[in-house]
Amino acid sequence: MTQPSRRTFLTGTASLAGVALLPKALFAGADLSVLRAAESTAQLAPAGYPRTPVWTYATEGAGTVPGPEIRVAAGSRVQHRLVNDLPQPTAVHWHGIRIENAMDGAAPLTQAPVPPGQSFDYDFVAPDPGTYWYHAHNRSTEQVARGLAGPLIVEDREPWLGEPGAASRELTLVLDDWLLDADATIVEDRWDDLHAAAHGGRMGNTVTVNGNANPELTLRPGERVRLRLINTATARIMQLDLPGLSPRLIALDGHPVPPRAMETILLGPAQRADVVIDAPLDPDWQTTLLLDPGNDEWVNIATFAVSGESLTPAKADVRPLPAWRTLPAPVLTNPQRETLLMEGGAMRGMREAVYRGETMDFRELASNGMVWAFNGFAHGMDAPMFRAAVGRTVHLEMTNRSMFPHAIHLHGHHFEVLRRSGAFNMPGDVRDTVLIGADETLEIAFVADNPGVWMLHCHMLSHQASGMMGWFEVA
Repeated sequence: MTQPSRRTFLTGTASLAGVALLPKALFAGADLSVLRAAESTAQLAPAGYPRTPVWTYATEGAGTVPGPEIRVAAGSRVQHRLVNDLPQPTAVHWHGIRIENAMDGAAPLTQAPVPPGQSFDYDFVAPDPGTYWYHAHNRSTEQVARGLAGPLIVEDREPWLGEPGAASRELTLVLDDWLLDADATIVEDRWDDLHAAAHGGRMGNTVTVNGNANPELTLRPGERVRLRLINTATARIMQLDLPGLSPRLIALDGHPVPPRAMETILLGPAQRADVVIDAPLDPDWQTTLLLDPGNDEWVNIATFAVSGESLTPAKADVRPLPAWRTLPAPVLTNPQRETLLMEGGAMRGMREAVYRGETMDFRELASNGMVWAFNGFAHGMDAPMFRAAVGRTVHLEMTNRSMFPHAIHLHGHHFEVLRRSGAFNMPGDVRDTVLIGADETLEIAFVADNPGVWMLHCHMLSHQASGMMGWFEVA
């Protein structure tokens, strides 16, 4: 494994000169749709409570929570000018899309954060169909928790919706978790709560579906529907149940999987799942979308009500999604082998780690706001975790030596799950974010075919902010 050096990487404006400080010249004359980040309000709590001050995205009119759905065809361009009307610098990360490095939005690694009152042009090809999302990637623990997230849907290259065995329509369900006071305002004074960061992360007390507390969703009798489920929470793992709807999984993190029945659906932060459901023929039937908050006491977060004119039920077998055919398969005969060791957190901690070039014990790390480490480095942004040549297969063994699960996200790449010691993952699944349980070891492989510098971090965002962040280089 490549050992990090003592040099500092991307610590100031001058060092960013070779990356994407400003929009490329070819964007200057482009007629880009505006994606405006601004302060607004939303009715997050149930009726009767006040509206909540939030931060939102908007393409036109007032901002919404979640942000407006951006929908493009596979192989076409996503073109948006981010206009920052917030009181903080920000950037947009297009989560899961295998795009040009300068467009990844991973401030400060691939671009400088956009100051208040300024803009940045994002223009890239979305090569792969699937369910993705976009979100703030500067001060993410706060900015995503304030509402800066929205769905990004890349439509299938080949016809699927409406075909025999497929669904007749689809619904995008953005799941989020908010920490609200009794007056429905977001709790403001705990963005850097080290106690929460050392445990499961900054958990909320209000779960919303598409920005609403327990909305009612209508299904027609006999209808087959594709649900695009997106977990945009900053920390909460979402264990979901769809009783009576016979959910069949057809994609994970945008990538197709052979259809398989699911008793429950598990989504770590940033993960997505596409499932097909079949509504009963009874026009007065209803059920709920259930969430297990972690204590085996399921709670309702949305209601499905069956009403309207009946449809002819689809045949039992669910039609698979078309294959991507754009993702190179890992070559495992002689891969580049790397390791990722996760340490820290409450109830176990770590003896020491390097932070900003200095070796510190756990107490000193905590005094600097760091309680997690990758390979002995807390917030290891000074040098790459590893470097890989373009086209090289990387075999990455990830071991979680903490008491808490972590949702590990690789920017710019999808990877195949090879082997695991826990129950969260299926070998053969292709993902961009993987959930790794306490004391679990997971092996993944990917082809490093996307040149640039790419973040690798925990998507429990307070874990990321308190140490679980690094990067790798493909060149």
